[in-house]
Amino acid sequence: MFLYSAALFLAGCGGDGASSSAPAAQSLAATATDTTTTVAAGTTSTVALAGNAFITSAPAGAEEIIDDNGLANWSNANAVTSAYFRMASAGSVTIGLTGYLAGSNNSTVRVTVNGTPFTVALAGTTAKTYAVGTVNVAAPGYVKVDLQGISKDGGYFGDVSALTVTTTATVNYANDAANYYWSRRGPSVHMGYTTPSDTQYFYNEVTIPTGQDPVGSYFMANGFSQGYFGIQVNSSTERRILFSVWDADSGAKTTLVSKGTDVVDNTFGGEGTGGQSYLVYNWVAGNTYRFITRATPDGAGATNFSAWFYAPESSAWRYIATWKRPETSTYLTGNYSFLENFSDTNGYTGRRVLYGNQWARNASGTWSEVTTARLTGDATVTNAQRMDYAGGLDGGRFYLRNGGFFADYVPVNQNFTRPATGQQPTVDVNSLPQ
Repeated sequence: MFLYSAALFLAGCGGDGASSSAPAAQSLAATATDTTTTVAAGTTSTVALAGNAFITSAPAGAEEIIDDNGLANWSNANAVTSAYFRMASAGSVTIGLTGYLAGSNNSTVRVTVNGTPFTVALAGTTAKTYAVGTVNVAAPGYVKVDLQGISKDGGYFGDVSALTVTTTATVNYANDAANYYWSRRGPSVHMGYTTPSDTQYFYNEVTIPTGQDPVGSYFMANGFSQGYFGIQVNSSTERRILFSVWDADSGAKTTLVSKGTDVVDNTFGGEGTGGQSYLVYNWVAGNTYRFITRATPDGAGATNFSAWFYAPESSAWRYIATWKRPETSTYLTGNYSFLENFSDTNGYTGRRVLYGNQWARNASGTWSEVTTARLTGDATVTNAQRMDYAGGLDGGRFYLRNGGFFADYVPVNQNFTRPATGQQPTVDVNSLPQ
């Protein structure tokens, strides 16, 4: 059975996909105690830009940022800042803008609410709320508010801390200031597979639809209780095949046994610690890639975890690495996939992934098809900090979706069963490269 362990929680929140300078992961205690973002109907809500806004368009050299106080360094008239909140039902909404001027005496800005523009004049160095206007929202979902400068008599258009949102609809937005970094990254969602207890090999096929692969995406294919394996978009020019195994629960270090050609190995930290291995590989959205993981207890109190990646571009399996995890004697348990964004500045973008034809091979060498999975989410999901996530079935495959502030989210903690294909993996595991 799929276990939502502390290790899995950390994997779903980023693993070692984020940079080493990323904040520590949200705690499990926070999951239990944080308040939700549901606001009673008919109230005015304060939507902090620090947790709900992004610089969505900026020319080269623009200095605009979102920091703990909101929008700062707003000096470029071509830069666009977008803030988001969700309305649970259709209705009118009245928007206000809270900010002040620094470096200018007067400025004029454009505030566009779901495509309807308003012009707002700012003046004075004392923070106050400026009336923007009222629009009608035709359907439940996220409302997008764009800010763009028009004119100013000094260096900056203003510093903006929040939007005020007044509506009869229930409003959702990120309101847990301690975890704004995570809410801006967006929700992570997982598919936990039902596999036999003596699973030695796990096989999965992954397809990222064209256009669903923005920078910061990690499409994790083969996760297990001690590690994870998948593909990333690390920058506009680099993509990776990433396989990592956590250190033992006691802190005893996972060590590298061997690795494939051109594979880089090191350690990771920030969201747990462990051994990391990756292959820089320019995988292509729209192609289907295959993944195999293996767990082999060594009989001396440790387990070797191995990973292979099939590249259709070369029609060959690539060996990534084998890691030895001490104080561990197990086959593959808690098999799962996840989808995340590990770039907080890019958290407004959406991504989608399809997982198909899962199989497990037991220690006796028998393959069995895996057709049942459970959709779960991280603390950003369970605390309702973001509601742009989904998962389920699509054309006979499981899918996960997150980011992009889309309207029709799919509630987590439900099971899905895909139709069996009967297409056992055409691979001789004993002949896989080492």
